[in-house]
Amino acid sequence: MSGIIAQNVGRHGGLIKAPSGGGGGAWTLIQTLTSDGSDSDLSFTSGIDSTYDEYCFKFINIHPETDGVYFTVNFSTDGGSNYNVTKTTTVFISFHNEADSTAVLQYQSGDDLAQSTSAANLSVLVGNGNDESTSGELYLFSPSDTTFAKHFISESNDYETNDASSNTFAAGYGNTTSAIDAVQFKFSADEIQGGSISMYGIT
Repeated sequence: MSGIIAQNVGRHGGLIKAPSGGGGGAWTLIQTLTSDGSDSDLSFTSGIDSTYDEYCFKFINIHPETDGVYFTVNFSTDGGSNYNVTKTTTVFISFHNEADSTAVLQYQSGDDLAQSTSAANLSVLVGNGNDESTSGELYLFSPSDTTFAKHFISESNDYETNDASSNTFAAGYGNTTSAIDAVQFKFSADEIQGGSISMYGIT
């Protein structure tokens, strides 16, 4: 077990192992991208191949330049030359504001996609205050498969522009039988001005 850290799935370094009984295997950190404060996107253009059947992207304290934007993902089948994979997705949120005046659990019909090449929303209305950001994770399954569509699920917690906690759940599939070999994260407008994303391969 040398080099494997038990009971430490959330750690941002090295080779880690899922908790016993959790149904997961070993996690290998492949790459971490950190915003330099003026990034139009954070894109993974290597390391996504048939080595792993499952990949996890953990995004930590992703901070936008512009207030009230969406954090999004898109996929490529040509090494990142084009991020235009056709997707069908669904999004729902749980929401509670600091004033304790609004608390909801709802399907976000305006945030999902139906056979669209647009970027898929992962986080809703992220604020750009000094203490505001989004953090979460996205799982991508069998991206190198050439028979089936490419499924993904995501969960994030967002410090929203209107001083609220929004737990956003997104899921869907890339409707392509071509291998996905690049993944791009960006806001719906303007720059990423802080945070990091780590990509893990899971056995």
